[in-house]
Amino acid sequence: MGTEQQARRWPRARRRVLSVLTASLLTLGAGLTHFTAASPASADPMKKCTRTTGAIVAVDFGPWGGPVVRGCDATPTTGYELLKAGGFGTTGTEHDGPAFICRIGNGSFNGGRQYPTPAQEDCVLTPQATAYWSYWIASPGQRKWTYSPLGAMSRTLKPGDVDAWVFGGTDIGGTKGRPSFTPDDVRAEGGDPPDPSDPTAPSVPPGSVDVPAATRWLSERLTNGQRIVNEGDTTPNYLATTEVAYALAAADGESPAVRRIAAYLGRPEHTDAYAYPAGKDEAPDATAAARLALVAEAAGRDPRDFGGHDLLGDLLANVCLSGSDAPQPVPGCATEGDFRTTGQTEGQALAVIALLNGDVAPPAAAVTRLARLQCDDGGFPSFLILDGQVCESEAASTALVALALQRAGGHKAVVTRARSSLKKAQFATGAWPAASYSVPGSAYATGWAAPTLRALGDRTHADAAVSWLSRQQLPGGGFAFEEGTTDPLLYATTAAVIAGAKSDLVTLTTKQPAPPTTPPTTPPTTPATTPPPTTGPTAPPADEGPDLKKGSAYLADHRRLIQGRYYEGSPRFADYGLTIDGAYALAATGHDNATLRNIVDFLDKGGEDASGRGVHDWTKIGTKYAGGGFIGKTAVLAQSVGRDPRAFGGKDLIAALAQGVCPAATPAQPRKCAAKGNYTYATSVFSQSLGVIAQVRAGETAAAAAPVAYLKSLRDPSTGAWPSLIGEASDIEVDSTAMAAMALDLLPDADAQAAVDRALVWLAGRQLPDGGFTGASGNSVNSAALAVQGLSLDAEKYAAEIAKARKFLASQQNKDGGFNVSKGGQAGSDVRASAQAVGGATGISFGTLTRDLSGTTAEPVPSPSGQPASPSSTPVIITPGENEDAGARPSGTGSGDAQASGTGKGGSLAATGSQATALAVTAVLLVAAGWGATHLARRRRATDGGTA
Repeated sequence: MGTEQQARRWPRARRRVLSVLTASLLTLGAGLTHFTAASPASADPMKKCTRTTGAIVAVDFGPWGGPVVRGCDATPTTGYELLKAGGFGTTGTEHDGPAFICRIGNGSFNGGRQYPTPAQEDCVLTPQATAYWSYWIASPGQRKWTYSPLGAMSRTLKPGDVDAWVFGGTDIGGTKGRPSFTPDDVRAEGGDPPDPSDPTAPSVPPGSVDVPAATRWLSERLTNGQRIVNEGDTTPNYLATTEVAYALAAADGESPAVRRIAAYLGRPEHTDAYAYPAGKDEAPDATAAARLALVAEAAGRDPRDFGGHDLLGDLLANVCLSGSDAPQPVPGCATEGDFRTTGQTEGQALAVIALLNGDVAPPAAAVTRLARLQCDDGGFPSFLILDGQVCESEAASTALVALALQRAGGHKAVVTRARSSLKKAQFATGAWPAASYSVPGSAYATGWAAPTLRALGDRTHADAAVSWLSRQQLPGGGFAFEEGTTDPLLYATTAAVIAGAKSDLVTLTTKQPAPPTTPPTTPPTTPATTPPPTTGPTAPPADEGPDLKKGSAYLADHRRLIQGRYYEGSPRFADYGLTIDGAYALAATGHDNATLRNIVDFLDKGGEDASGRGVHDWTKIGTKYAGGGFIGKTAVLAQSVGRDPRAFGGKDLIAALAQGVCPAATPAQPRKCAAKGNYTYATSVFSQSLGVIAQVRAGETAAAAAPVAYLKSLRDPSTGAWPSLIGEASDIEVDSTAMAAMALDLLPDADAQAAVDRALVWLAGRQLPDGGFTGASGNSVNSAALAVQGLSLDAEKYAAEIAKARKFLASQQNKDGGFNVSKGGQAGSDVRASAQAVGGATGISFGTLTRDLSGTTAEPVPSPSGQPASPSSTPVIITPGENEDAGARPSGTGSGDAQASGTGKGGSLAATGSQATALAVTAVLLVAAGWGATHLARRRRATDGGTA
């Protein structure tokens, strides 16, 4: 953020706070933020969104003295549509089209004027990474923002999701530039409407639990930071250990202590001892299996591969089909729907939550079993009673079952009655008793009840409970079981921490992207070059790599590649950078030379997208915005398929590169030239590297001397790796290091070869245990593929690392042949990730990529009427409008035809070339094509009541 923008931003402490619905004050830490609602008549009213229905977007206009404006999409589809439905106007860039969100405005602030203003940002090229709209997301219940690994159109929304747009800058990992407000500050109020007869919340003074003190008390109870061992015992108390894990995860979603506990419990001997007491091949103790699954989910581990067991699969396999009255009763089954051996309501509810949070649908009978336990007063008992047995409700059991049923859905009436029961049982002090006949308030019961009411929308009741808990906390940080006693108890303290942290079992165990894993530290050391084949499909290494033929077919599918010529970045607007990425991939594999020929002819022969733009409207060649990375990327494609880069698309790309070498920095235009030797508007190491590759491949080594020297100067001297951005501070990363190594490997001088050697050592050292590599989107497919290309510069030396990375890529390939953006991220094939994965998996460097297209023939481009044009006609692509049958070009990110009509923009992917790694931090704003189908679906929902 610039100095002028900082001066205009109001100090947080001086901002007026206005709740969208109640005009009440909302406290944000020590400061205040002004919130308001979107006003355009076309926007979905805020009242249509709740914590469990619709989605919310918040845009912070603070840099221009404005408020945080919220909008609602009652039928959410994508992040892009959420902005539109929420009443926000957007503008893209001239270079990338409307897909790249450069400006945002809303009628509730300054009459809808969009920011940044043209004087601040002309929106011709991609904005600099220190001043752009960064995109942040939070799933239901998440209390911290995550930098989105996907663009707004690629992000598919769930009810209760929250998005935020903040102007400024961030780093690739999204550790800087977070919103000044939390997801909870901008979420919609409430869930389903409460019973009108419910009592009001107790009137008590405000208060908060000292969560750090309580977690310190709990941590001190752990033996070796891993487990709870009762006094006088030598074996672990597994149940208590899981309770501590939940509390610590609620307090800190990235707690190292939680990961240590999960690692300990995930040892086969401990998993077996706790959850499989009858034998590792026998039915599990369902309650213990559910508890371990929740620990795994809270720690980012896979509950389907924990301690040598598929915990979720074992739970599913042991749901009772009949009861004790069956002719041949199954041991541990009281009635249909029970999880075997549970016996208690807690275990049944925990199992349902664990399955749902692991993206596994629990059997309907198991959920119905919970619902049928409801007592006459709306509460739930602690045991799995049968019909006709005495039903005595308890607050803790009621809270847990209500949370499970709310998460499962389909039992609104039951949840409403349970909600009312909890509110009626709350004391005037804000507490709940341990049992219906008890008099003193119980920290244990209150700690369970408060999170559920908060999740259901009864925030004032939950706040009153936390206020009571704050007055019960003991000097050491722990909590006693009931008020009036002074002995701290673990189970009371864990429950109080979860309530005090304003979390719950659903929130803290909801699956999130796995954090980067610490890479190994002893990589091998020396690299060289492997020449690629030029005819026939490339033979991949003999290992467990991805299916490149299926991957090529995914990329060539006309539902993605418009008329077999280009990918769209937004409706009617070609993404030429991504189109060239796809061509690189097809050139590397050789599995579809005909389609590759069509793409190349389209680019070379003056083809235009539906908006009338050709490839040089993207390279900006011949204009003051000519980009060295854009030009270099196009030239490398021409060279790779045997076309003349000095006459490609009617332009001399090699001469343009030479003309675009900066003689010096341009301080008045920092994006144009960062230093001598930088190509104009090459704002990333990717762009600089592509320019170097193009010049060297063209035999212009002397002309490339200054760009090569500048590329070398960008190395981090302590590691030998390269950062992502040029002219702006950024971290070293895998993608850019691999790309720079490919460029320098073309040079014979000792300095260049030594730089390559050192780069490959660093790359190998970044490999994760599963074979992947950390990139902007987490455990990134893009980064792994580029690492394969880089390490293949010495394929013999790094054979083991390459094989491991290719196996990782295979694990991220979907049934349609495409690839996910990252492991643990949003599932579904993404075109950009797939293009890099397919080409990268071959190990062929961009510096040596060659594909002989002899034997292919030019194909006529379809004319606007649908009839083939003459072979001599200029290719013109006519993109179907939004009224076309949506089924012909499906959108979405499922494992079938995900991103069928467009790019599937992985926001943080390091696209090879102009949008390269410079866009690793900014491309998160890009929206994929497929808007037409999405928009049509929204129109249909508005008329026929359909759902997303």
